[in-house]
Amino acid sequence: MAGKLYIVPTPVGNLKDVTFRAIEVLKNSDYIYCEDTRTSAVFLNFYEISAPRRSFHKFNENSKIDEIISLVKDGKNVSVISDAGTPGISDPCGTLVRALEPDLITTLPGATAFVPAIVNSGLPTDNFKFIGFLPPKKSDRQKALRKLEAEEATLIFYESPHRIDEMLESLQEIFGDRNAAIVREISKVHEETIRFNLKDLPLNRELKGEIVVVVKGASPKEFDIYPYVDELLNENISKRDILNKIKAEFPNENIKRNDIYKYILEKNKVV
Repeated sequence: MAGKLYIVPTPVGNLKDVTFRAIEVLKNSDYIYCEDTRTSAVFLNFYEISAPRRSFHKFNENSKIDEIISLVKDGKNVSVISDAGTPGISDPCGTLVRALEPDLITTLPGATAFVPAIVNSGLPTDNFKFIGFLPPKKSDRQKALRKLEAEEATLIFYESPHRIDEMLESLQEIFGDRNAAIVREISKVHEETIRFNLKDLPLNRELKGEIVVVVKGASPKEFDIYPYVDELLNENISKRDILNKIKAEFPNENIKRNDIYKYILEKNKVV
């Protein structure tokens, strides 16, 4: 009988931010694959978890996949953990998960940095988009941000302390006047949330630790149906057919039929 691959979230800060089930799974694992065995040792030793530890990080992920799959199919229970948070969220694991049958994988719910960050930010949480790390090169970073310029969802980024100022300057250049927040060292002693507007960047603060940047989405653009109405009029379509066509093609837009009808009448008068 095959074993199981467990994807186990670990605390992003305080070592007590972990579920009872996660500890139980780790204690019953035959092997634990760690992003960094030295970093994970602090957490694992705190809970007296003694299962054999092996490395599994972005530089050796591909070479370790066959090894892990073989262990699972030989009946071993294998857990994968990252330095902090949930493996697969800006950490290695995605390739491994895709290579193994879904019924042999269990992902435990648990810690991840972006959820408390967006709540602390005070920005809208009903619609958000997790981006993760932006490209380190300025031109690539700006290109990625331009693709998000019209995105109305709250945007969530990860960034390292040594690149935070450059990243904030790129956000200002592309997004301009928007509210944002920096949330760092979540659930640690020096946890901090800095709310600001992109026009007034909190630069040169020598921020340390894990950093999440949250940015308000773009303001919704008003929907303009009238250019499309003009196109239909030029095709000599009847008023009724125009109204029915618009209703069918734009069911989610707040379009008033009476306004369209009056517009058509005025256009016909001009003609």
